[in-house]
Amino acid sequence: MESASSREGSARERSDAVVSESLSQDGPGQARRRSGRRPVDPRLLRYARSARPHLVIAVALALVITATIVVIAIVLGRVLAGVITDPNTREFSSWTTELVVLATAVAVRGLASWWQARLAHRAGSAVVAELETAVLRAGAELPPRELDARRTEIAVVVGNGLSGLRGWFTGYLPALLLACLVPPVVLVVMALHDPTSALIAVITVPLIPVFMVLIGLLTQGRAEATLAATTRLSDQILDLFAGMPTLRALGREGGDAPSMANQVQALGDSLRQRTMRALRMAFLSSMVLESLATLSVALIAVAIGLRLVFGEMALYGGLVALILAPEVYWPLRQVGEKFHAAQDGMAAADRAFAVLEPSVDARQRVDAVGRAVTASGGPTITLRGVTVAARTGTAPDQLTAELAPGLVTVLTGPNGCGKSTTLQAILGLIQPDAGAVLVDGTDVRALDPDSWWSHIAWLPQRPVLVPGTLRENVELLGARTASDRTDDELRAVSAATGFDSVLAELPEGWNTVVGQNGTGLSLGQRQRLALTRVLAAHRPILLLDEPTAHLDPESEQRVLDTLRTLAAGGATVVVIAHRPTVLAAADVVVQVVAGAVAATERIGQEVRVS
Repeated sequence: MESASSREGSARERSDAVVSESLSQDGPGQARRRSGRRPVDPRLLRYARSARPHLVIAVALALVITATIVVIAIVLGRVLAGVITDPNTREFSSWTTELVVLATAVAVRGLASWWQARLAHRAGSAVVAELETAVLRAGAELPPRELDARRTEIAVVVGNGLSGLRGWFTGYLPALLLACLVPPVVLVVMALHDPTSALIAVITVPLIPVFMVLIGLLTQGRAEATLAATTRLSDQILDLFAGMPTLRALGREGGDAPSMANQVQALGDSLRQRTMRALRMAFLSSMVLESLATLSVALIAVAIGLRLVFGEMALYGGLVALILAPEVYWPLRQVGEKFHAAQDGMAAADRAFAVLEPSVDARQRVDAVGRAVTASGGPTITLRGVTVAARTGTAPDQLTAELAPGLVTVLTGPNGCGKSTTLQAILGLIQPDAGAVLVDGTDVRALDPDSWWSHIAWLPQRPVLVPGTLRENVELLGARTASDRTDDELRAVSAATGFDSVLAELPEGWNTVVGQNGTGLSLGQRQRLALTRVLAAHRPILLLDEPTAHLDPESEQRVLDTLRTLAAGGATVVVIAHRPTVLAAADVVVQVVAGAVAATERIGQEVRVS
């Protein structure tokens, strides 16, 4: 028997290993993308249209700020040099024009900086909202298996990850634009007034980018690692809460609580330590950049002072160069300081772009299903050796069958054999690892998805019911609008599914409002509502996963009679079922089997290891 302390230590080690494994799953391709990340990602401009006008305005404001910096330095140098060298010009009236120009330049610079910050906040919020919407839309279009694997990643990116882009817009982007415009212009003006100071600045300025690159190499991947740790922690917590009802129902909610608590605590500690290391590096890098800039300006100031003492230069030129010297290094320091603040947002943006731009190239599709459906009602769907890899082997394994129109075809088999996966392959939501799904001789992967899905009514194991009225849920498939669908048709369909008895108990009838996933209805009532939606869509292809689950025998028989009627009318009806009554009503029964080769190999490996 292991002691409690050893089990706790093992749980912590396993959690750390899981975190380390999750953080090392980027691969060389993502590492290359991180190392080659551009200051302004063109994908950001492509997916967030509101960023384009902001970028143009930001460049214009950066030009205005650059011009005001030069004007302030020249006017201030002129006034100070004149007051110091000429006692007759020490009255305000002697410098009225220069003081007005100076005040105007200072006001314009302050106004431009304020406007730039204001627009940056607005653009950041707009871009984050656009990307969140795009990622949600793209995530909803992912195949079910890929969506299950990436749900936590998408939730973290959309939930709070992309909010870091606001820092990129409000801090990093303005500093980057100023760093591109201010130093060259200021160096030219300095060279016109004091070539020696300009030469010193030219020699010392590259030190800041060099140290920025070194710091960037040192901290490379820290933002991605922090985001990955956050994703893993969220995934663990979501799994914990998702499994809690099952544990409670089995009376085991307290059995694994210590180990689960230790795992969550270990993940939280790892995330905290990683975040503090990133913050510590950000503060140290800011100190290094500030020290470099301070020493460089001090070097220019000492050189100007010595030459002024020995009379080797005019006071006006020295003052202008001295005033402009900090402005050469200031934008570069800002880029270094804001770089770390923007990395969390850019790391989340990379994850968002990974969802928006799948790594697998989309196949060239043609709209061929429209002709097949129009010609003969429901098409003939041929399964030719369909095999899909699963965790314990293949499910289904080498499934071959013909699903013909005019017949009720039932797919049956033990749990986990791949029946629901077969329907997803027919829908084109997943691609078989071997074999093919043919629709009147055309591979389903060559069909246009929107055209193909417009001919299918699909009832999954867990039907989706959205918050709204019952009528809105029935019209969710969008096959026919409310104006086209008459109350007589709805009554006929609801009578076929037994939903009419549910409506009779509701005072508001079809206008009854339900919550998320049909809250307010019982499990059987939700099943009848989903069936009513499928049958009311009047689609030539019906894919039904356990359609009579949670129904009483009388309602089940009415549903089966309706399905046989639709099949007799030319529809292609495919049903997943285990019940003997459904199997008895079928015209064709297809036995789905799973392959357990991988499972056998894994068991053999475990025996050898032990």
